[in-house]
Amino acid sequence: MIKTSIKPIVFLSLLIGIGYSQFQNPVTVSVASENSVRPGEVAYIQVEASMDDEWHIYALENAGEGPVASRIKVNGDIVEKQGLIEHREPIEKFDEGFGVNTRFFKGKTEFRVPVKIKEDAPIGKSNLSVYMLYQVCNASLCYPPAEVNIKTTLLIEDGPARKEFSEFVAARTVSSSSEINLDDAIAAGFWSFVLLSISMGFLALLTPCVFPMIPITVSFFTHQGEQENQKPINQALVYTLGIVATFSILGMILAVTLGATGANQLAANPWVNLFIGALFVYFALSLFGAYEIQLPQSIRQLSLDQEKRGGYIGTLFMAVTFTLTSFTCTVQFVGLLLVAASQGQWFWPLLGMIVFSTAFATPFFFLALFPQYLAKMPKSGGWLNSVKVVMGFLELAAAFKFFSNTDLVWGWGIFTFNSVLAIWTMIMFFTGLYLLGKIELPHDSKLEKLGVTRMMLSLFFLTFSLYMGTGLFGRPIHGMIYSYLPPQLDKEFSTLDKDNNENKLVWYSNLEEAFTDAKLIEKPIFLDFTGYTCTNCRWMETNIFTLKDVEDRFNEFILVHLYTDGGENHKEYQRYEIERFGTAALPYYVILSPQDEVLATFPGMTRDVNEFLDFLDKGLAG
Repeated sequence: MIKTSIKPIVFLSLLIGIGYSQFQNPVTVSVASENSVRPGEVAYIQVEASMDDEWHIYALENAGEGPVASRIKVNGDIVEKQGLIEHREPIEKFDEGFGVNTRFFKGKTEFRVPVKIKEDAPIGKSNLSVYMLYQVCNASLCYPPAEVNIKTTLLIEDGPARKEFSEFVAARTVSSSSEINLDDAIAAGFWSFVLLSISMGFLALLTPCVFPMIPITVSFFTHQGEQENQKPINQALVYTLGIVATFSILGMILAVTLGATGANQLAANPWVNLFIGALFVYFALSLFGAYEIQLPQSIRQLSLDQEKRGGYIGTLFMAVTFTLTSFTCTVQFVGLLLVAASQGQWFWPLLGMIVFSTAFATPFFFLALFPQYLAKMPKSGGWLNSVKVVMGFLELAAAFKFFSNTDLVWGWGIFTFNSVLAIWTMIMFFTGLYLLGKIELPHDSKLEKLGVTRMMLSLFFLTFSLYMGTGLFGRPIHGMIYSYLPPQLDKEFSTLDKDNNENKLVWYSNLEEAFTDAKLIEKPIFLDFTGYTCTNCRWMETNIFTLKDVEDRFNEFILVHLYTDGGENHKEYQRYEIERFGTAALPYYVILSPQDEVLATFPGMTRDVNEFLDFLDKGLAG
């Protein structure tokens, strides 16, 4: 029912609807089509609506009571079906006249309408008719809904349908407001693209993937600062530029040679993770003061030679390690750049990678610089050695994160959720004992007095150890800790089993089985593109998925985990994500109808549960 507060002019407009043609229409609609397409492929029809100042038309979704939502339909003998329409995010605002929240477009907006061309479409030019319904309003009045029919032609060329052009892609209409479209970003111009890349780089610093590298960076450069020949600024610059170079160049090379998921494949490679884990163990032993007496003479001599030259090789190793760690949770923007690079583009993806990684690495320049200057302060030896040992324990803990990544891919069954949690519990416990003076290392000076700071830190580590230990007995612990642990794969199921899992969420690992059950019980499908080594994925699973409101909505879906970095069908799921949704980002969420229509997409990690709930609600609304 229309509220009594509705704009009065609407009633007047409806009464004189017959004479609508006498009004000057503030909206101009134009249509353009692609140059050519083959039978069986998806063609895109561009519909542009330009509005005069102060006027707007309403979004394609239901705008609520009062305003009429826009509608676009492409008709023609060659059209088999129409997909979800892509457009920029509408403006959302409460309208006092209608008394509801409305979603609308102002100025000039474009709609991209995908249509599947019939396989028996005749070769040559074919006629299409584009129908659009819209209602245009300003702050004080609304015209009655208007209809336009615009003719256009589409050239059908001879040849078999190309697979990469034969599937609908996810529509931007129902995506989160944080969804990014690379074409739109490029079209906005050079400096807009650079600004977007910078902002995405700084936002990526908020992801859990970054946090483990903070103590590792501090510990490494604390050790570097003790070397007489080291220049702190040079070391920090080499580290930062190493991150930028490896992230940008290596990412582009891998995308071109191995495809959009090349960087993810390298980061998830079990040998790479095994090497990084071993490297962290080596760094930890060096911080404990043990590596000089444990390494062979040849390796020790190589280490000394590098130190005389400034030790840049080790710094570059750290930069590469940092890059590989960040690739395990590729944010949406990087995923789009890598897809574009894999498809033959180079300028914009390379520019985006360089600018993104520069913003991403800049804070670590200062993080690398600070401990080096602290290490060169007079009388820094005693307390600095204790800091090094504590950092060594943290690096040792980080090593088992990478060992567990290798375990997940190779299926050892050694570094599981419980075993890694137990190891971390013991490491935190030993760190606390060390700070209390109960553990002494060869280069430690005798602890004559236990200071307040040292006592407080020891209590922190001992308490933290006890807290994590409770997780071994089933007590929930903080989601941030869970995000760094291996996934609990025993929670997944491959078939629908309501009787045995009455109070549990059932997660499928096979897409075909999911579609079978979805059609049987008429439920939409929630796709979770995830990875065994993806820290951001674990964070979402433990901090967002477990919330009651989210779980309540999950009960309305068929839930599917699609691992893209390991498992039986991971290469198939990699291609599926790229070819259909145009990204290689992890995590990435999609809602499909039982008939395989895209209902909603979500670009990945968020700390705003309401944003994620809105995405789920859009999917449930169809």
